[in-house]
Amino acid sequence: MPGSLLRRRRKRGIQHVIPPKAEQVANRVRRGLHGGRPPGFDKERHKKRNVVERAINKLKGFRAVATPYGKRAHVLLGTVTFATIVIWLRS
Repeated sequence: MPGSLLRRRRKRGIQHVIPPKAEQVANRVRRGLHGGRPPGFDKERHKKRNVVERAINKLKGFRAVATPYGKRAHVLLGTVTFATIVIWLRS
């Protein structure tokens, strides 16, 4: 099923952010025209992705955010807002 996920992402115009492995790039270059898609990687997008992942991991440090027991959206929103304010005040 991973192939279908990649196809759906490409169809929606979602670009990859994680850099390909060096050996994969080398194999594609070695194969030339028959190597498939060109190795594309945007360093700036990767940096932004890293910032977002780190922020989410900080939020997950709060148990109430990591395991939401509230069944209502406004309760979860309040929990995330509170955790965000605490993180902001600590920094």
